Parts: sequence; C-alpha cells; structure tokens
Amino acid sequence: MTSPATSAPHVSESNPVRDLPLRHLAGFTHRWADADGLRLHAVEGGRPGAPAVVLLAGFPQTWWAWRKVMPALADRFHVLAIDLPGQGHSERPEGGYDTHTVAAHVHAAVRELGVSRYTLAAHDIGAWVAFSLALGFGSHLRGVALLDAGIPGITLPEAIPTDPERAWKTWHFAFHTVPGLPETLLAGREREYVGWFLKAKALSPDTFDDAETEHYAAAIAADGGLRASLAYYRDAAESARKNREALDRQHLTVPVLGVSSSHGSIPDMAASLSPWADNTTRTVVPDAGHFIPEEQPEAVAAALADFIATDD
Repeated sequence: MTSPATSAPHVSESNPVRDLPLRHLAGFTHRWADADGLRLHAVEGGRPGAPAVVLLAGFPQTWWAWRKVMPALADRFHVLAIDLPGQGHSERPEGGYDTHTVAAHVHAAVRELGVSRYTLAAHDIGAWVAFSLALGFGSHLRGVALLDAGIPGITLPEAIPTDPERAWKTWHFAFHTVPGLPETLLAGREREYVGWFLKAKALSPDTFDDAETEHYAAAIAADGGLRASLAYYRDAAESARKNREALDRQHLTVPVLGVSSSHGSIPDMAASLSPWADNTTRTVVPDAGHFIPEEQPEAVAAALADFIATDD
C-alpha cells in the first residue's frame, strides 16, 4: 500500500518542512491546512461525505504511524491523519505546546479541511491532545478513542518510578523537561534515540524496520523537530493545569473508547478515564506493546470501526 519516500513537487510549495522527504500512501493525498496561524499537515483519503475519523500520533512518530490502519478505514470512512504542531510535516512554532493550545490548532485544521463533526482517535502524546480537544470542542466530536497514554493532570503519574521493572517505560518524561540537556546529548544521535523507543516499547523488537526508524528519526532531526518534540513534555505541567481546570467545570460527555494492549503502558485505559468521562468503553488489543496501530493494525481498525458504528 505504500511507495518509497519521495518529494512531491505539486505539494512542496505548501510544505513548511522541506528537508524531510514525504511518505506517500496509495489512495491518500497530502494536504496543508491553515490552523489559526499554523500550517498543519494532513493526509486525507477514504470516502468523502462518509463519517470522518481524525488520527493523531505521538512521540517519537508522525502520521505515518497510522499507515497500516488508514487503508482499512478508507472503505467506510473519510480518513484524516494529522501531524501535530512540530511533528512530521507540520509547522514547528517556538512555543504553545500545551495540549489545549495544540488542540485548538488541530480542531481548526480539521474545520479548514471541511469537516465539522468527527471521531478522534489518538495515541501517546496524540491522546494528550485528543483528551484536551474533547474537553474544549466536545460538541464537534462523535467520540474519542485514546490509545495507551497517561493523560497530564489526570492519569499521568506525578512521580517517575525508580524500580527498573517500571522505570524504563517513563524515565524520559523527566529527562525531556531538563532545559538544554536533551538537545545537547541527542543532536546527531536521533536515530539511536528513536530506535531505542521503537524496539523497547514494541512487543516484538522486529516491529520496525530500518526504513521506518530512519523516517521517524529524520522527522525529529529536521527543522527544529527535536525542540518541538521535547516541548510537549516541557509544557505538560501547563497541560495538566488546564485539564484540571476544565474538569472542575465539566466531565467528558462524548463517548470514549479506551484502547489498551496486552503489553502496553496502561493496563486499562477505560478504567483510568472513567472518573472523568460519562460514557467509556474498553478494549484490550492482544499481542501488542505500546505502538498498537503498527503492531496490530487490523485489530485497531476493527475496534475503531465498531466504535464509530455504535455511535451511529
């Protein structure tokens, strides 16, 4: 379903990250949307006019994390995979990486692309943004599916465990917030760093081949991508504060699908979110680690399709 990474002249004039080759997925088109002053990259396909599903990826990835899920959804849905600010081929602003600010940009991009109501599915840091988006723009959502992520201020632990059996999953949260040090240590070593996450957090260390590792590492290395990736962690305290303030006024009222995996970070996403959401559904994907959309794409696509159908 995919072709090699190449540059596409017909879209390059809109691309704010020229140094990163575009990856193409058969049946899908690259788009850039004006999202309240930022250009965000989207990959669009599927059935125009059908129920829309918007996909967000997390660290250390791009929209490409959904490449195996998107064709399975395209027969029934209008599919949009969006790079977050600072991610992939989206613009990399100097600041504004708290999840409520980012959520407003993402929602503006979806509206700019002609979609007014949609289901949101998001993984890792993408799920941080999706949770905040559901709080701020819930009336535009049919539902939100959150995959294997602790949410700042809600379910993300305040303290990093020191037990080696658990610390390897979360040690980077503190490291990424240290001013300047990660940039000093990681510049020029993005491939080694990204490769560690992909191998350590997938159930099978063979899930990602060299080309995929190179793509994700190149995205972080290009045009301020490392700074932007770290900024989500550095603004996590602000994201937590805004989440708690919003939840003092309201609960999540949109349907929530909590997607966990057999060997992921959060054993039961739905249970962890249920105190703050009125309508939660649980699914656990077997034989997967943290990177569920790439490890078990068929199961993820089926779960999302069932979730959207239930809402219908």
